[in-house]
Amino acid sequence: MIDTHDILETINMIDNENLDVRTITMGISLLDCIDSDIGRACDKIYDKICRCAGNLVKTGEDISKEYGIPIIHKRVSVTPISMVAAACPKGDPVRFALTLDRAAKTIGVNFVGGYSALVHKGFSPGDRAVIDSIPRALSQTEYVCSSVNVGTTKAGINMDAVEKMGQIVLETAQATADNNCVGAAKLVVFCNAPEDNPFMAGAFHGTGEPDCEINVGVSGPGVVRAALAKAGDCDMAEVANVIKKTAFKVTRMGQLVAQEASRRLGVPFGIVDLSLAPTPAVGDSVARILEEMGLESCGAHGTTAALALLNDAVKKGGVMASSHVGGLSGAFIPVTEDEGMIAAARRGSLSITKLEAMTSVCSVGLDMIIVPGDISPEIISAIIADEAAIGLVNSKTTAVRLIPAIGKKAGDELNFGGLLGGGPVMEVNRFSPSKFIRRGGRFPAPIQSLRN
Repeated sequence: MIDTHDILETINMIDNENLDVRTITMGISLLDCIDSDIGRACDKIYDKICRCAGNLVKTGEDISKEYGIPIIHKRVSVTPISMVAAACPKGDPVRFALTLDRAAKTIGVNFVGGYSALVHKGFSPGDRAVIDSIPRALSQTEYVCSSVNVGTTKAGINMDAVEKMGQIVLETAQATADNNCVGAAKLVVFCNAPEDNPFMAGAFHGTGEPDCEINVGVSGPGVVRAALAKAGDCDMAEVANVIKKTAFKVTRMGQLVAQEASRRLGVPFGIVDLSLAPTPAVGDSVARILEEMGLESCGAHGTTAALALLNDAVKKGGVMASSHVGGLSGAFIPVTEDEGMIAAARRGSLSITKLEAMTSVCSVGLDMIIVPGDISPEIISAIIADEAAIGLVNSKTTAVRLIPAIGKKAGDELNFGGLLGGGPVMEVNRFSPSKFIRRGGRFPAPIQSLRN
């Protein structure tokens, strides 16, 4: 059991270095809400979310006030909606999205994730219906987030799904073009998606999880950067040591919040995701950590090595501070959500090609990247395929969250505000991958998948 005195040394981190608990996310199973009548299913879903998560926001606010810990978001994740939609094939899946949105408004959470489909080996009718409806669902809702898993190390990559998602990402941006294409910012395409991720937009409640649970995501890039600045010109081993010690302190705080929320809400504690999740605020940037290590600008040669050290040290330090670590865990590099990444992209030191290399050693993948609005769906699909291949071969979670900026070209700006931030439109390689993408079929699993 964690003593509350253990977090007293983090007060300065909270006050001056942007330390926070980024999210308390309640995962809720909807399997007992499945019904062949879509109206009854929606009613059951709304009632269960409101019953289970009705006190989530208040509990988060109470813990924040009592312990002086900023808790930025309170969120809900649910069973992938494609599983629920399969029981009512004649119904419009967007009704589920509207129900999730209505429940989110009622209970006051920031986001609800799980308008999702898992299609790494193929499509069921429910999967196809939900995927086809994503552009409409995200254009008609405010709080709903969507994700699709197109590959796993065990199964390979569903290239038909990859091709489809290139079209869906572009259509979602087009459907929300009058709102800065924000729908695409709430849509993630995964390889090896985790079932207990508390971070949006990729959160969903996996079938292996309990009926209801609490997952917490912590964040503290500003704390890590400040610790490295104090350490001065030390060698790489000491850099890693400083990061490990800092990650331990950050995760310890997340463990306390998770246990308190679990106890007060009367649901099991799931995991702490010990990721360094940045924001657009100055002083809360993963890119600035890499620059503190000695890089002139994030994206310079050496960035991938620096990020690999950071990611590994964060995990080593954090895993000692929590009884259950899960989710994604490591260092996120969402371009529009990181002040240092935005600056690096604007000055030209950070490209999509370099970001792809960085994703091989960090959490998730090509995240919150704004691309020209005239990008073809095949190029989007090829970017998804590249990132899925990195996850496939390295047995890690990778993802793509691209925002085609409709009507804008490379060098223009697109701004969402809030945690989603904004930044420059980044150029993409325009040589066509169309023939490759249109081959379809299933990309075979790598040899390292045969571990039994």
